[in-house]
Amino acid sequence: MRKRLDNMPASFAWLVLILGALFTAAACTPEGDRRPDDVLVIGQTAEPKSLDPHVATSLNDFRISVNLYEGLVRFREGTLEPEPALARRWELSDDGRQYTFFLREDVRFHDGTVFDASAVEFNFERLLNEDHPYHHTGPFPLAFFFDKVENVQAIDAYTVVFELAEPFAPLLSNLAYPTGLMVSPAAVRRYGIDYGRRPAGTGPFRFVEWQPRRRVLLERNPDYWGEVARPRVLVFRPLIDPMTRVAELMAGGIDIVTELSPDNVSLLRSDPRFRVHEQTGPHLWFLILNTRSGPFSDRRVRQAVNYAIDKRALVENVLQRTATVAAGPVPKAFGWAYDERIEPYPHDPERARSLLREAGLGGRVTVRLLAPTSGSGMLAPVQMAAAIQGDLAEVGLDVRIETYEWNTFLGKVNQGLDGQADMAEMAWMTNDPDTLPYLALRSAAAPENGGFNSGYYENARVDTLIEQARMTTDRDERGRLYRELQRLVREDAPWAFVASWRQNAVTTCRVKGFALQPSFFLLLRDVHKS
Repeated sequence: MRKRLDNMPASFAWLVLILGALFTAAACTPEGDRRPDDVLVIGQTAEPKSLDPHVATSLNDFRISVNLYEGLVRFREGTLEPEPALARRWELSDDGRQYTFFLREDVRFHDGTVFDASAVEFNFERLLNEDHPYHHTGPFPLAFFFDKVENVQAIDAYTVVFELAEPFAPLLSNLAYPTGLMVSPAAVRRYGIDYGRRPAGTGPFRFVEWQPRRRVLLERNPDYWGEVARPRVLVFRPLIDPMTRVAELMAGGIDIVTELSPDNVSLLRSDPRFRVHEQTGPHLWFLILNTRSGPFSDRRVRQAVNYAIDKRALVENVLQRTATVAAGPVPKAFGWAYDERIEPYPHDPERARSLLREAGLGGRVTVRLLAPTSGSGMLAPVQMAAAIQGDLAEVGLDVRIETYEWNTFLGKVNQGLDGQADMAEMAWMTNDPDTLPYLALRSAAAPENGGFNSGYYENARVDTLIEQARMTTDRDERGRLYRELQRLVREDAPWAFVASWRQNAVTTCRVKGFALQPSFFLLLRDVHKS
């Protein structure tokens, strides 16, 4: 091509280049895309419930909020490592019970009020103090992330101290999570329980409007303390049906779409108009096994289930390589805490049958499996249940599948499996290796105690490791404790460890600067179209 252009008249050569550029742009632009280049439209799986980050628990809410708000710290891009954000730096006391944060002095909330130490005080008092005059603007379901915080005190206008009941290693990770984002005290006072529909943060975008079931609209914050955002407008559209999201993408109605099905991801990979983005994050898909009663009260039967399930086939065929095989209770995304020596249970039906015989289950046994019809991070739950049913049938376990819509399913599982079922599908996305073991593997986290240990797993050494790890501020030592925990839990097999989701998003090929994050958040400040 270069030689041919060199032999052409200059004017004609430029015409060829211009037409080529126009053809490339047209190929990247679906038929219906008539939006300005500085407007980004994002198709999400559901409408947010609240844009108050202290109230929200949904990934859809979080993906909007991280563009509106900031916390004292944030995850460094592409990692789960905390770095300074609204705090310029921090210091930790020798006893691990006091964090001192030194704040930026050039930040204002979107409503024009100053971000300072008193604003930090307000945020955490509102979250943690039931007597606070604006605690009623909750509930705050993830406030337990900060349950070790005894006091938050402004030392001066831009210095704030967190005093802890005991050393608490996950604090920085929890501060980087959306529950730690800073809301405007003035806006909370003004709007009260309606604040979640009138949000004001300090982020690179500010709120414009929320049209129920249609869109949430954000605009560039021209007064942002950092680098000003490249998009002028962000439009978040709730598109619940995955086929609708694909259709809108193909028709040019959206620029970025999240959480497509494995079939759709596979289809779009080969379409030059689009770019498929994937990122394996801190996600775990597993089967909770009822360790209190029934056949899975025997560790050998639980191990048999892990050997019987062909996890590689699930990942490659059912999930079409949109996940990786899991080996234990700590996702591989937490590299410093993950034990690389632990291998996933291999697919070994003969070993499974042998363990079942050792446990006295030589004949056919019927077990009940609860599965949702959908749910964020649940990875094709009905198809997964059917495939697992086939694998377990081969070794003598006949699975009776019961499916429920998401909220009904959660209501059943969160009550505990005893008396209800033998197994239940589950998926967690976490921000620290402490979260899932603490909430779902501790003996004290049984459902009757308000926890999520729905299979009633008990191991005194695991309990000790969990408590020690969350109180250990030396990360190398924390990592050692988590690696020991992984080995014990893998051997006990209170869960069938199946897969870690490789989250996906698809963009038109005009979208530049977009990257998925291990946190599963969408950071859109530097995304643009060309």
